[in-house]
Amino acid sequence: MSTMVYPREEKLDKLSQEEIISNTKLVMQGLEALKNEHNSILHSLLETIKCLKKDEEANLVHEKSNLLRKSVEMIELGLGEAQVMMALSNHLNAVESEKQKLRAQVRRLCQENQWLRDELANTQQKLQRSEQTVAQLEEEKKHLEFMNQLKKYDEDVSPSEEKEGDSAKDSLDDLFPNEEEEHGPGLPHQHSSAVAAAQQGGYEIPARLRTLHNLVIQYASQGRYEVAVPLCKQALEDLEKTSGHDHPDVATMLNILALVYRDQNKYKEAAHLLNDALSIREKTLGKDHPAVAATLNNLAVLYGKRGKYKEAEPLCKRALEIREKVLGKDHPDVAKQLNNLALLCQNQGKYDEVEYYYCRALEIYESCLGPDDPNVAKTKNNLASCYLKQGKYKDAEVLYKEILTRAHVKEFGSVDDEHKPIWMHAEEREE
Repeated sequence: MSTMVYPREEKLDKLSQEEIISNTKLVMQGLEALKNEHNSILHSLLETIKCLKKDEEANLVHEKSNLLRKSVEMIELGLGEAQVMMALSNHLNAVESEKQKLRAQVRRLCQENQWLRDELANTQQKLQRSEQTVAQLEEEKKHLEFMNQLKKYDEDVSPSEEKEGDSAKDSLDDLFPNEEEEHGPGLPHQHSSAVAAAQQGGYEIPARLRTLHNLVIQYASQGRYEVAVPLCKQALEDLEKTSGHDHPDVATMLNILALVYRDQNKYKEAAHLLNDALSIREKTLGKDHPAVAATLNNLAVLYGKRGKYKEAEPLCKRALEIREKVLGKDHPDVAKQLNNLALLCQNQGKYDEVEYYYCRALEIYESCLGPDDPNVAKTKNNLASCYLKQGKYKDAEVLYKEILTRAHVKEFGSVDDEHKPIWMHAEEREE
């Protein structure tokens, strides 16, 4: 009886699927040939049995024919197993192709999911911008409604006064430091009246520019300079197309963009824009206009932030001269400019000039705004700091006590045994 010989497991492990299939096909062909051969031999034996008469020889032939039948059965079994292997191979190929299709679908779904995420992020950004725009428009609407109410109740106002009240205050255009900084004039945060500047200059900031100005302030305060800067540049381009480069509105927008650059520490770009704005305002409004003083002050603050105190000082002095000439020597804006100049001199160690400027600013604030105005306390604090740097501790102590006592009186109404300023409690504890 013939037997099937299988390769060792090591060889089977090294064979690929295609090689196994091809070998199986060869084995099937061999088994088919062997089956045919055995069938022909068996047929011949059966014919021989019919012809034989002796029992012994017939038995021998019967035994051989039985062996051949068993061999044929084994061959058929091998063929069945080979066919099962072929069917299993076809099934595995179908499963693999289906697996590849599913992987392709997964990749496509991942791409679509990422696209949907990007679309959602873009939509959220657009929604946020729209909400901010709506909020800004709501503020503008409230302002306009308030102005309409004022017009209804104030019938005796002249046209020039209405125009003056409606003109916007350029909050970025004329800013002054409120507190002392060690390395230069501080970032301005107080509004100065640009109404008189607009009135004397014979122009008003248009509503479009006002809205853009407010939006730029909002975006800059949020640190979104990537939005504020293109917004300024687009507004500047529109103004130059409609009004020309040498127009006061163009200078105003240059000033706004310069201050945005200054907040980003882009001092060279800011200085270039401020110089351009200064040239336009001097040409269109005159060299003694308050808007020119505002630009000079911003340029001086910029130089102060870069540590160029000597270059900043003459600019600040010229701005002071303009404000004194236009507004008078006892105007609060003059006091603000004096504070700026004092800070510049303090960083250069010119303490005599610093004391003079602070004392003069203090007199203006007290006479115009009263002793309880916050600018009085801030100026006294700046002067006391100057005294400390010079070693004049007694003078500084007097100012600090005045500030604390005034704050105590403003809060509690009087100084007595039950209500004492904090410095008195400190002295009692020290004693």
